[in-house]
Amino acid sequence: HVQLVESGGGSVQTGGSLRLSCTVSGYTVSSYCLAWFRQPPGKEREGVGSIYMATGRTYYGDSVKGRFTISQDAGKNTVTLQMSGLISEDTAMYYCATKRLSCFNWKESSDFDSWGQGTQVTVS
Repeated sequence: HVQLVESGGGSVQTGGSLRLSCTVSGYTVSSYCLAWFRQPPGKEREGVGSIYMATGRTYYGDSVKGRFTISQDAGKNTVTLQMSGLISEDTAMYYCATKRLSCFNWKESSDFDSWGQGTQVTVS
């Protein structure tokens, strides 16, 4: 049974930084993709970035490239989303999610079968 537990988030001023973490349990192999999604109020869910856990290869959405960084810890069961240069458009509920085998088409949220509870990020 796969479980994802998110931590971090909160409120920050424009230009500030925040860090989100997602701790994963339940996988017996590392051949899965972990992605971060966000959903602003009244808008569609958007793919922020992803990491293929077996290799550490990362992918980013255009709106966050150069500002957000995804990394995994040495034990490989916690993934961090480091966000810097935050702007008001980054305000959203942020979710981590996983799917098996690869990060192909990672921006498609319907491909992901396990989700964290979500954490709010507010930039003002």
